[in-house]
Amino acid sequence: MGKNKSKSGMGVIKRFVGNKNTVTILGFAACIVTLIIGYNIRVRDAISPSTLPYAKQSIPSRTLITDEMVGRIKIASTYVNEANNVVKNYKEVVGKYVSHKTSISKGSLFYKDQLSDANEMPDAAFANIEDGQTVFSLEVDKETTFANSIRAGDYIDIYMSAKDFNNNNLAIYGPLIKSIRVLAVKDSKGNNIVKNTLAYGEPSELLFAVDDDMFDLLMATEWVKGDIELSPVIFNKNYTTAAGETEVPSEYLQQFIKDQIHVFN
Repeated sequence: MGKNKSKSGMGVIKRFVGNKNTVTILGFAACIVTLIIGYNIRVRDAISPSTLPYAKQSIPSRTLITDEMVGRIKIASTYVNEANNVVKNYKEVVGKYVSHKTSISKGSLFYKDQLSDANEMPDAAFANIEDGQTVFSLEVDKETTFANSIRAGDYIDIYMSAKDFNNNNLAIYGPLIKSIRVLAVKDSKGNNIVKNTLAYGEPSELLFAVDDDMFDLLMATEWVKGDIELSPVIFNKNYTTAAGETEVPSEYLQQFIKDQIHVFN
């Protein structure tokens, strides 16, 4: 009897499972369950907030972002997933610089195109100036930069020309500084003129670092600018002199400047 009932029950199950309508109903039910589970997962992910870094204060361009400038805020994951450019990791913000082309408002999230590494900043070379050196700005134009051919990273000589009033108005010239690295070339508005760009701009100043004592001498030449002129010369390029000028060594020129300081004091 027990065996017959067992066989009878199994037969019912087989007939039930083997029925096409039953299979269709079960498949449909499985799809519904799958959709419900998937929907619940998507809703949970959408409403489950993500923690993102944000600016606790306004941060100007070219500023190093430090820990105290950055807070954390919870944002709906839907927005985070759609905003491909937003920075999601706190560690990817601190230690970066705000790009020279933008600034970050207080309360704003951080975006990838707003941030730069130190070596990507236009004036990155200024961070490597040695102790005992100062940056000097030399006034230039398109002509004195050899048709705007001098760029940051190039090496130049700084030639000086003047009239020696104590030596029968002798016209003198020579290399005051040799093989100095250009840190930046800027236009009249202080914008960097970058190498390999289509619109170079008009050069207005060359920036380079010199020892402090040389900086003082260079500054002194501006006091007597009508008599002393400084000109950049591309490293190893011949300097074209005017007729009658006499080339003298750097030591002579340095002493000449010091003598001029004494005269004007």
